[in-house]
Amino acid sequence: MRFGIFIPQGWRLDLVGIDPASQWTVMRDLAQRADASDIWESLWVYDHFHTVPVPTEEATHEAWTLMSAFAATTSRIRLGQMCTAMSYRNPAYLAKVAATVDLISGGRVEMGIGGGWYEHEWRAYGYGFPSAGDRLRRLDEGVQIFQQAWTKGEATLDGKHYQVDGAIVRPLPLQEGGIPLWIAGGGEKVTLKIAAKYAQYTNFSGIPEEFTHKSELLRAHCADVGTDFDAIVRSSNFNAAIGATEAEVEERLRTLQDRLAPFVGAEAAAAQIDNVYRTSAAVGTPEQVIEKLTAVKALGLEYAILNFPETAYDTSGVELFEREVAPALA
Repeated sequence: MRFGIFIPQGWRLDLVGIDPASQWTVMRDLAQRADASDIWESLWVYDHFHTVPVPTEEATHEAWTLMSAFAATTSRIRLGQMCTAMSYRNPAYLAKVAATVDLISGGRVEMGIGGGWYEHEWRAYGYGFPSAGDRLRRLDEGVQIFQQAWTKGEATLDGKHYQVDGAIVRPLPLQEGGIPLWIAGGGEKVTLKIAAKYAQYTNFSGIPEEFTHKSELLRAHCADVGTDFDAIVRSSNFNAAIGATEAEVEERLRTLQDRLAPFVGAEAAAAQIDNVYRTSAAVGTPEQVIEKLTAVKALGLEYAILNFPETAYDTSGVELFEREVAPALA
């Protein structure tokens, strides 16, 4: 199993209490820490503008600005977003941005891309909120533009949603064949079909029953469009709370709940713990996490991307994962 790690950027209220003037230093240091470890193949940020589970006035740093900054301050680790919302930026422009970051990084960029879902930030930023069908059609057209831009250095498309006419994207990305595409989301009729057509990686639920179901649908879509299911790496994201004992795990969860409650309310904070963390395969003692992740690995999971919500304040959970969990799964 391969591993990626999320760097806190504020979206999940994971930089609260840190002076904004110091937040980049925290993010950079955590990125460099991951870069120096042979456990982590990649680092990730989210492409969002407003915090969750509710919008607040706390900082949320912009994903592609961070990509460029991490490209310049790390040397080995690969750089991804989970996931870029296609409609937040013109796709020809985004292809140019990503190609530039790929050069800065020496060829280490991954393109995590999806249709987008967070209605509040869509409307607040003036993007409207198109139907799910239109958002996914934009995703399909945008990926076509990416592929042309990164292989030919130029893109032309007369689509329903995007029209580009000889958009020049040079220099090309350093990576041969262009930047790897992660089509993120588990939409059964459209998203997984787009993944079957274009993706080198997918990203959907790591809950065993859901992972199996989505995998079977992806296999069927690959058969329909004539692509190789086995060539697509399946990944999942996992929220992590790892402790040497069950009591330590509970203390981590209580600390997180206490940090969230002043910003989202006690009820919403408790719901985050119950619905987002306790259901995750990466919550538990090392032995419990190994057992749960091994079960998903047996179903075909090849790549796990972990979010440790406390890393801006405390890296002991990451250290425990690196020391006891990762070696058992790698």
